[in-house]
Amino acid sequence: MSDFVSAVELNDLLTQGAPVRVIDVRWRLDRPEAGHDDYLTGHVPGAVFASLDTELSTHGEPAEGRHPLPSTATLQDAARRWGVRAGDTVVAYDDAKGTAAARAWWLLRQGGVDVRVLAGGIRGWKEEGFDVTTDDVTPEPGDVVLEEIGADALSIDEAAAFPASGVLLDVRAPERYRGETEPLDPVAGHIPGARNVPTMLHLDAAGRILDRETVLANFAAAGVTPGTAVAAYCGSGVTAVHTALILHEVGIEAKVFPGSWSQWSNTPGRPVATGDQPG
Repeated sequence: MSDFVSAVELNDLLTQGAPVRVIDVRWRLDRPEAGHDDYLTGHVPGAVFASLDTELSTHGEPAEGRHPLPSTATLQDAARRWGVRAGDTVVAYDDAKGTAAARAWWLLRQGGVDVRVLAGGIRGWKEEGFDVTTDDVTPEPGDVVLEEIGADALSIDEAAAFPASGVLLDVRAPERYRGETEPLDPVAGHIPGARNVPTMLHLDAAGRILDRETVLANFAAAGVTPGTAVAAYCGSGVTAVHTALILHEVGIEAKVFPGSWSQWSNTPGRPVATGDQPG
């Protein structure tokens, strides 16, 4: 079964009254506070706004990274606020090619929820001609009970050791991987041993995943094939989960280092590699 659902499929489910809870996870690094405003300009009918910063993340010291994982209790409280009940399917979407929605997919999946990502996001929904609404949806609280999350996450020490036994993917833009620029963190470069496979490599212009053969070939070029131990990191643990989503869609399980470069670069003594080779 695919991790993605099309706009037509989602509309059919909603029309049929299926037990589906839709969450709008609009968020951008350059304006994280504006996601709710974007939601109010028009969203999938019935969709509840989900905050990536406060519900799908927690906050701590810089050495924990920009988007540490929420506790299971925090995520469960959020899911109940979204109206998620036992047995519901959750469909998450955004307007950033699925990178923010993937964070919800990764966390909720660990919690035992049946969760999908809307292919094409809100843009794909509108392109199919479906209506949007501008209300601020507050559903009846749900009763979902989540399983403990965190088993698919790597600690900073586990990330450091990972290249010795598997493939550690740095999914940021190539210039950040090479250390030529670093707009957000105190040090430029990458974790020694990591290989660069930008997450956008697997998407078309509309943000939809490319065909299976192309995606598998992209990963194979970095040494990732079915059966390979693989983990991903990015700047702060958001786009890395999108790569985990893409890998899962083509049948490859992956771990994620949620602290990512924001944690690594803020931890004194961690080695840094530069250039276009793993190092």
